[in-house]
Amino acid sequence: MNSIRKIFGVLWIAIGLAAIILLVYAAVTNIGHASGDIGKPIPWLIIILVFTPIAAGLVVFGWYALQGAYEDV
Repeated sequence: MNSIRKIFGVLWIAIGLAAIILLVYAAVTNIGHASGDIGKPIPWLIIILVFTPIAAGLVVFGWYALQGAYEDV
């Protein structure tokens, strides 16, 4: 069970980092280039400000799982 937790720890870290990178990449590529609301910077800033702490939480959760902090549970 502990090996599964460590595997999922790596998975959570990868998902969190990928989410942050993809959000910033999508914002950079879509601001000013697309028509409509998706091309404005304010909605992208709100989306990034809301989802970055969630993704950072995934990374921290994965780090603790990788370090074995949940082995006693």
